[in-house]
Amino acid sequence: MDGTLTEPVHDFELIRRELQIPPGVDILQHLAALPAQQAADSHAWLMQHERALAEGSIAAPGAVTLIRALHAEGCRLGILTRNARELAEVTLAAIGLAECFAAGEIVGRWEVEPKPSPAGLQYFAARWDVAPAAMRMVGDHYYDLATAKAAGVPGILINMPEDTWPGMAQWQLRDCAQLLQHWQAAALG
Repeated sequence: MDGTLTEPVHDFELIRRELQIPPGVDILQHLAALPAQQAADSHAWLMQHERALAEGSIAAPGAVTLIRALHAEGCRLGILTRNARELAEVTLAAIGLAECFAAGEIVGRWEVEPKPSPAGLQYFAARWDVAPAAMRMVGDHYYDLATAKAAGVPGILINMPEDTWPGMAQWQLRDCAQLLQHWQAAALG
């Protein structure tokens, strides 16, 4: 959600410093490898830190209009996040989109193996009984695109001025507003 539907606010280097994780190391993988008590303490700190960020979330340009339009048209919408599901719910409430996503349509780091694993998109494909190729994964990070590629779902890169990961995304769009324009144009045929 951070950087896709909301303005990016996570300072991952700060999180690494606070949790004594070496620079550049995947935070969730590092925490998973810690002894049980240390992992629990680190996750507790991370949840508290991320809750404050979630409560102050600001929608990314065009995100609210895009989601409301897709929801109104009956599109199946899901959130796949490396954050905790409960914090995704806090974020959606903060940006005024809570009613657009049912609880079962929000999948966080505790429900499936986190991105870049394809498990979350496989969950949605099974839940919705659709082929992966009929779905779209929208994101702003390599993990989003790698997840999409691994699951056979076309990936859409948004909110990035450059295609930092060539060949990973099927489409690159400026922001959610441009994504809505493309979706509406395709719907009109």
